[in-house]
Amino acid sequence: MVRVSVQIHGAVQGVGFRPFVYRLASELGLKGWVINDSRGVFIEAEGEAAHVNAFVVRLQDEKPPLAIINALEVKWLEPRGFEHFEIRHSDDSGGKTVLVLPDIATCADCLNEVFDPGDRRYRYPFTNCTNCGPRFSIIQALPYDRPNTTMSRFIMCAACQTEYENPLDRRFHAQPNACPVCGPSLALWDREGKTLSHSSDEALRQTAQALREGKIVAVKGLGGFHLMCDARNADAVALLRERKPRRDKPFALMARDLAQAARLVEISPEARGLLASPQAPIALLPRRDDAPVADNVAPGNPTLGVMLPYTPLHHLLLHEIDFTVVATSGNLTDEPICTDENDAIRRLGHIADLFLVHNRPIERHVDDSVAWLVEGKPRLLRRARGYAPLPIPLTRAMPTILAVGAHLKNTVALSVGDQAFISQHIGDLETAQAMRAFERVIRDFLRMYEAKPTIIAHDMHPDYLATKWAKENADERVKLAAVQHHHAHLAAVLAENQIEGPALGVIWDGTGFGTDGAIWGGEFLLGDAAEFERVAHLRPFRLPGGDKAIKEPRRIALALLWEMFGRDACMQEDLAPVAAFERNERRLLTQMLEKNLHAPLTTSAGRLFDGVAALLDLHQVVSFEGQAAMALEFATDPAHEDAYPLPLSEVGPPWVLDWRPLLSAVLADLRSGAPTPTIAARFHNALIEAILATARRTGEPRVALSGGCFQNRILTERAAQRLRAAGFEVILHRQVPPNDGGVSLGQIAVAARKMND
Repeated sequence: MVRVSVQIHGAVQGVGFRPFVYRLASELGLKGWVINDSRGVFIEAEGEAAHVNAFVVRLQDEKPPLAIINALEVKWLEPRGFEHFEIRHSDDSGGKTVLVLPDIATCADCLNEVFDPGDRRYRYPFTNCTNCGPRFSIIQALPYDRPNTTMSRFIMCAACQTEYENPLDRRFHAQPNACPVCGPSLALWDREGKTLSHSSDEALRQTAQALREGKIVAVKGLGGFHLMCDARNADAVALLRERKPRRDKPFALMARDLAQAARLVEISPEARGLLASPQAPIALLPRRDDAPVADNVAPGNPTLGVMLPYTPLHHLLLHEIDFTVVATSGNLTDEPICTDENDAIRRLGHIADLFLVHNRPIERHVDDSVAWLVEGKPRLLRRARGYAPLPIPLTRAMPTILAVGAHLKNTVALSVGDQAFISQHIGDLETAQAMRAFERVIRDFLRMYEAKPTIIAHDMHPDYLATKWAKENADERVKLAAVQHHHAHLAAVLAENQIEGPALGVIWDGTGFGTDGAIWGGEFLLGDAAEFERVAHLRPFRLPGGDKAIKEPRRIALALLWEMFGRDACMQEDLAPVAAFERNERRLLTQMLEKNLHAPLTTSAGRLFDGVAALLDLHQVVSFEGQAAMALEFATDPAHEDAYPLPLSEVGPPWVLDWRPLLSAVLADLRSGAPTPTIAARFHNALIEAILATARRTGEPRVALSGGCFQNRILTERAAQRLRAAGFEVILHRQVPPNDGGVSLGQIAVAARKMND
């Protein structure tokens, strides 16, 4: 007879781990106990040595499907003479290191019950078990037990309590367990909050009828509200755009099932797996020519963002109708998603005609994640539901660092030991509501993990609101670590790939505050988390009007022309961006450029994309960031292999990529009548060849690609292919986005190395 003590760390709570342990121990005839605590799952089991050995092996081999074991520690001890095997009550003492599981899409077993007329949960919108359902959006404290969730207000009926207490039931200790008798319920409200339905089923049917009639409905889901309308109805979509307001940016879609999604987009086996995964993100996929959706759902975009229902509520609603719905975040532009029904009435009352609400509180907002396939592999563009707050494992233990992220696409991150917990997507810190959400997420993380940071890492930009918050909240016990924006990008892509460096980071984006005070964005950084050398960059040009140039690509085009032709740039009225200005506007902009008044220098690759897009008359003014660059990507002829010249200077480092020969060639092609897809292809190919040339010049065998420009599939995939063909190892993002959503992870990596050094 032997006794074993097992400590298991990872995502092992809320996934049916304890009943799994109970069943396994019972099968092997072992005695002892299992318990949850704030660090993970602890087990003591004793019995015949062969059976105990089998128990330890099978713990790892047969774990529940949603469980993630990061560490399993085993100690062999003398037997104690346990009389039976039991599941003990949770212990909330000790450090908080257990992994909080993300919200998980409805499993097949629960879905079958929801649509089975003979089941007691038939058509119940809040059905769940240990294999699926809400987690991160309802948890209030660790360990993950019902009293520590927003389900604590719902007292289980006798039938649910029996399931909850039965170790052989898949709902054993399913903390959100509920049924129509004892659980949350739906209601349909009008804009004033008046109840229009008398049952959950009636609310669902009335909502479906409203969608058929072309109305806009705000639907309270898992981590917040969606604004929904009939995706086929161009008038309903136009009205939603006008009210939100959201002039051009694509809307996400929700399809009933894979068959309906296949009528919208091309679905490869990899895409099928992504859509149907427990994470159920929005997947950006190639649009079918005959997709039954209105053109204004994603104007000018060859892809559609599609997701499948991921809660019983969504499944029931989508089965009431026979069409795809728009399912966009329930917020005003630049504001965080609404989570409370009364707040939704105040903030969304002028957008939605009706409100489908429920009485299960949402503890924290969690947007839908957005994913795409790069080289056939799923990668994230927005990390939220289904993925957050699972941590990124680090190569070494870190001090407790709070990283407050970037200004756009903000996330925050917290290091605890050798793990970095990255928050759900917060968004752009442009409004007071967004800043309140940012502060709430920080409080949430620090409270949940009972963490007291010794370092706050922030962006170098002095005017970013996150930077100001960091400085205001530091004291003598907390050090500040300023991290250069593009260095954070490099450190992030290395950290998530478990690489300590060095690498050549090709970091291309729209804006980042450089160490010289200029606006960087077309950078080649050689280094690692500890340090970097700026070995190359794009030739600088000016942004007349500063941030206003981001919204008006025509200003960037004019600035590029001015760098080449001086005052004569304004005379070239045959060019679309020049003609887009009144003469007095051109005169004013020329004066700004000549006198360097409110016209900061930049090396931004993102802004170069914008300027060329304006020259091709794709967009002179944009309604969302990246719109012009996206249009340039979508206009590209993928079969064209010619490249414009983009020479690398001989003097350096830093070497300079001179875009002037490229621009001269673009203008020559424009004036000779070359097709836009050909010009766009030659432009993309020029950038790709320049990346390869710079990599060869530096001689570093490892190349990492990061920054918002690498949300461009053509740029990313072709650059990776060309680099690999030349013998380079290419490092891409996988678990965090290449955009600013990954900056907080990089800030942790850099700050830790800075403080250690």
